[in-house]
Amino acid sequence: MNRIAQLFFCFFLLFSPYLWSQKPEKPSAVTIYEQIQKLNFLGSVLYVAAHPDDENTRLISYYANHVKARTGYLSLTRGDGGQNLIGTELRELLGVIRTQELLEARKIDGGAQFFTRANDFGFSKIPDETLQIWNKEQVLEDMAFIIRKFKPDVIINRFDHRSPGTTHGHHTSSALLSIELFDKLNDPNYFKEQLKYTTTWQPKRLFFNTSWWFYGGRDKFDKADKSKLIALDIGVFNPLTGMSNQEIAALSRSRHQSQGFGSTGTRGEEVEYLEHIKGEPSSNQKDIFDGIDVSWNRVKNGKEIGNLIQKIEQNFNFSNPSASIPNLIEVYQKVLKLEDKHWREIKLEELKNIILACSGVFIEAVAQVQSATPGSTLKVKLEAVNRSPFKITIQSIETFPHSNPNIQSIVLENNKPQFWDIDLKIDENQDYTAPYWLKEQGTDGMYSVNNQENIGLPDIIRTTKVIFNLSFNNIIIPVEREVIYKYNDEVKGEVYKPFDIVPAVTTSILDKVKIFNSQSPKSVGVKIKSGQDNLDGFVYLDASKEWKIVPDKIAFSIAKKGDEKTVYFEITPPVKSDEIEVSSYAIVNQKKYTKELITIQYDHINQQQVLLDSKAKFNKLDIQIKNEKIAYLMGAGDEVPVYLSQMGYEVTLIKPEEITLAYLNPFQTVIIGIRAYNTVNELAYKQEILFEFVKNGGTLIVQYNTTGKLTVKELAPYPLKISRDRVTQEDAPVTLLEPEHKALNFPNKITSKDFTGWVQEQGLYYPDEWDERFVPLIASNDYKETPKKGALLIANYGKGYYIYTGLSFFRELPAGVSGAYRLFSNLISLGTKP
Repeated sequence: MNRIAQLFFCFFLLFSPYLWSQKPEKPSAVTIYEQIQKLNFLGSVLYVAAHPDDENTRLISYYANHVKARTGYLSLTRGDGGQNLIGTELRELLGVIRTQELLEARKIDGGAQFFTRANDFGFSKIPDETLQIWNKEQVLEDMAFIIRKFKPDVIINRFDHRSPGTTHGHHTSSALLSIELFDKLNDPNYFKEQLKYTTTWQPKRLFFNTSWWFYGGRDKFDKADKSKLIALDIGVFNPLTGMSNQEIAALSRSRHQSQGFGSTGTRGEEVEYLEHIKGEPSSNQKDIFDGIDVSWNRVKNGKEIGNLIQKIEQNFNFSNPSASIPNLIEVYQKVLKLEDKHWREIKLEELKNIILACSGVFIEAVAQVQSATPGSTLKVKLEAVNRSPFKITIQSIETFPHSNPNIQSIVLENNKPQFWDIDLKIDENQDYTAPYWLKEQGTDGMYSVNNQENIGLPDIIRTTKVIFNLSFNNIIIPVEREVIYKYNDEVKGEVYKPFDIVPAVTTSILDKVKIFNSQSPKSVGVKIKSGQDNLDGFVYLDASKEWKIVPDKIAFSIAKKGDEKTVYFEITPPVKSDEIEVSSYAIVNQKKYTKELITIQYDHINQQQVLLDSKAKFNKLDIQIKNEKIAYLMGAGDEVPVYLSQMGYEVTLIKPEEITLAYLNPFQTVIIGIRAYNTVNELAYKQEILFEFVKNGGTLIVQYNTTGKLTVKELAPYPLKISRDRVTQEDAPVTLLEPEHKALNFPNKITSKDFTGWVQEQGLYYPDEWDERFVPLIASNDYKETPKKGALLIANYGKGYYIYTGLSFFRELPAGVSGAYRLFSNLISLGTKP
């Protein structure tokens, strides 16, 4: 790919929503008409916040669809540190899911999506802490680059920069950084290396999207002076689509399924408020673009183009959109000659999509298989059809990787599809398909992305594609299509998936954490997956010499691509306590393959392929467990039962409808998964049975729930109130309040050392009020805060124990934190006699 093609490709990856989905767009005449209206608006607005789901979809939809402005959302992070209501993926894998949810949201509300390299490392209470963990200069650099490329006339911050400590530190930081940047973006010495790829820019003004929440309540906001605020009625109705702006926004918001943000649309008047923060004030309290020329007059030789587009809009034939093609081609030619590169590229892309839609052109490049390896030959079927009377010719076809398809000067006759089969030779050195921000090792606060042109790109970069050079009245319009894979499902019908480049072989250690509590050897499985047919090689498990691994390698042979085989090594731990990272790898044809293939698949997002180093943690623990039988009720989704089984417990996953006293009788301990009382409605009818189980001598461990709606009236047998208290500093010192309590002594002696090595946070949503019959066992706090004592509360109830804990066992156990295992073992054994 030559340099011009690379720049062209990166530009449209960054700014074109049409490249975000494998499934082709099939716009209606109404959609085409609205796209034509958007052609005549040359203004941009960028919304800035910290995470996926922070964005105000009502405002994004309003500006993108009603005002017709070019609208974007800059989320500083990908939401990696949040919780997951739909699965067990956390951290980087959750970030991949939430990235896709944002892209799906933008397809609905019409915005563009951007990210910086900042990693959502978890909840932060103050911006000072946030900016210490993030690399502040790198985040500023990324924001500057994205803003300079997008060139917004107006920036809108979601959060207030003046109230640190009242919300997430990431939130406040997003506003602080946006304001710090505002007056520097036009300075050629500010991150001047960027100017090889873009130009300086000065936004006109910056606003804060205020609301009642920032005033401490609706009553206070209703009484506040709003005379200096811009008030926008965003409750507009679009008769062409039959939807209110809020209904569109709710559909967009509801894409955030992993966070449980399903939303119901409303109708009628609704006001959003914007407070002017920087730049030139707006004299029109209804228009953020006041004083900004958003017509074609803002570009040299643009006035005639604007007049032509206005005529196209006025004469648009909803029954025959192709009637507009000649005039659209004329506009395309004029835009090609514009000196203003920024608007030229944007409007050419918009025009191209409108022309294709008006002509009913459908173009697709479908791979015969969903994945291929470097060096292999890929068979691709091309389809092209023109569904209009306008004469269109395929002048030529280019492919990446390069091939020589003999397809040129082919006339596409009206409604007569044409097909071709071509072969693409995948380069031996072709990069594997994976999120570009995960390809290199980053830090706790930042991802590593070394290619400047990739900064801000929202999605995985896919380079296997076909470009159809179409001739409309001898004007060549390039139409790019990613190679995709599709098949017919007997239930779902036509199913689209991305085409991926995969390694010849990947390996995966089955147990991401393996617990050894004795000298006895344990079996460790390694799963091998073939990316090609007829694969032969050896698989290895690599650990420090203190750990004995038998055998040193295992031969494997897999006949068919996509098949898997699991082999087992016997591992003997050292005598002393030890914690190590181990890796698996395969050798095939003298080449070493170190990656694990993770496929993320949910119905609401595109399938995602993630390649990470195949690693696990082996932990020789000084830990004692008893023989309790455990019943585990899943909540929002966690992997705690897996790691309890690793410890040697007999764990049974139970369903809420199965809960009866008789069913629970064989168990000594019942554990309730995270956020179960927020998400499992059936618990409303089972709570008294669980209390009775405790009363009869059982132990009930309830893990954290949020302050949102609970499915039960009483969370505990005694009064208990959840708050938003949390300890975000994972290394915060811990005080044992009741050091002689059984839960801190049996079967393991717990000390403050057991709270070292914790990850992301100590805990969240601690109770701040509880009955005197609860005993708080530990206290800790974030810097400059008062001690929080609600992390672990235990109460006797009848003959048994009720335990409520906000400690983040759901993060610590998968991370192999020794102290978390020892403490959890004690909680499980609380009702067991020494």
